[in-house]
Amino acid sequence: METENKIYVIGVDGGGTKTEAALADSEGKILKLVRVGPSNPRNVGIEQCIFNISEAIKKLKKGKKISAIFIGSPALEEEFKSMKKKILKRLNFKEKIKIGSDQIIAFRSGTNERNGIVLISGTGCAVHGWRGEKESKVSGWGWLDDEGSGFWVGRRGFQAVFKELDGRGPKTFITKLLFQELKLKSKEALLKKIYSKDFVRDVSLISRIVDEAANRGDRIAKNIMIEAGQELAESAIIIIKKLNFKNEKFPLVLVGGMFDSKIVLKTVKKEIKKVAHKAKFIQPRVEPVIGAIKLAIENLN
Repeated sequence: METENKIYVIGVDGGGTKTEAALADSEGKILKLVRVGPSNPRNVGIEQCIFNISEAIKKLKKGKKISAIFIGSPALEEEFKSMKKKILKRLNFKEKIKIGSDQIIAFRSGTNERNGIVLISGTGCAVHGWRGEKESKVSGWGWLDDEGSGFWVGRRGFQAVFKELDGRGPKTFITKLLFQELKLKSKEALLKKIYSKDFVRDVSLISRIVDEAANRGDRIAKNIMIEAGQELAESAIIIIKKLNFKNEKFPLVLVGGMFDSKIVLKTVKKEIKKVAHKAKFIQPRVEPVIGAIKLAIENLN
């Protein structure tokens, strides 16, 4: 029978394609996991961000006394930092709540250390590092930039397809795989599919097709994936130099679907090792929401 003084926490990982939230006890044991719509305010706006986060928390709170909540979401430490108090007020929960970036929860999902770097590449990408009182961040500008992200790779893949269809560029296996995957029969159908309501998500998902084409020997696709890895490594190297990690042992946590690509992963490691040979690469075996749970537990004190 559940005791009344049992301590529970909630961790929330807000993203560009979904929001994942978990209920855990004070030891970090996950008791329930829920997924709702995206909560990146850049993509969906503040109101939808608040709504989706609130819905996720409500689904976990039922019948439980929650002692602490940690919410990690993109852009809330950047251009929406001034909105944090408003978000907390609008969430209207009585528990101890703290809001941070998706980067800190991603980092903590892979390590318990406080010093180190997280390199994120999913729909978007960002690099964030911490060392003592210092911290530094690059990338994370959103889908107009974010070189090496899923959206960036998907966009480059689409550009290669458009060039082939126009006769402005060489043939690429990406085109055949794309039409097969989306069950398309015409260029017009392709345009209709791309410029849909969820175009950021749809373009990002095409990165998997580019990677498949690369693995099947397509030169154009392979070059895109190698360049993605180089761009990600370059961003990480900037942080490594800023925080003086070049000759130090430190955890470098790699988070996001782009690291499922063997080409991207190999390229990132190769380029970073040239600068920081003692870097310890970590690919978390758990979802980033686990990092939010760790931070919620720390927030109990």
